[in-house]
Amino acid sequence: MYYPEPISKLIDSFTKLPGIGPKTAVRLAFFVLNMKEDDVMEFAQSLVNAKRELTHCSVCGHITDQDPCLICQDSTRDVSVICVVQDPKDVIAMEKMKEYHGKYHVLHGAISPMDGIGPEDINVPSLLNRLKDEEVKELILATNPTIEGEATAMYISRLIKPSGVRTTRIAHGLPVGGDLEYADEVTLSKALEGRREL
Repeated sequence: MYYPEPISKLIDSFTKLPGIGPKTAVRLAFFVLNMKEDDVMEFAQSLVNAKRELTHCSVCGHITDQDPCLICQDSTRDVSVICVVQDPKDVIAMEKMKEYHGKYHVLHGAISPMDGIGPEDINVPSLLNRLKDEEVKELILATNPTIEGEATAMYISRLIKPSGVRTTRIAHGLPVGGDLEYADEVTLSKALEGRREL
């Protein structure tokens, strides 16, 4: 299908976003064309501002518009516990829960030899520095329950063991409200492994 070059470029830009296929990209491009010019300018400006004004916290690696981030600055948080996550969006998910009051450390990825990502390519060295400098008693490994996430958690736990810091892993298993019959074998196996006394 032929499109004038400006809309063709817009469609191409949308297809670079995760989860956006060609049909959705066309729909979004035409939606933008029908928007008021002020709204389009505001949308474009928010994209530019997010890219220019956000950085990574020099302490934990979370996205922030000030360094250190608000979580690292918060003196009411428990400095003895660090929750290690793969991405900034994982911090946001944990914060929504409103149950965790410790600090965070964002790895910005997971070890994946198939993709050429080794321990030196993720934010592990600064985690080791934090363990030397801060009064950390427990490290909660909250990487994703994928092969890469598990490998990363195992790597970090082995690395930390000599330091004497307690290392725990978040539990995996069945979601609340889920049915056993629809769970896959790995999920069921993890749920059984992580059972606890009532």
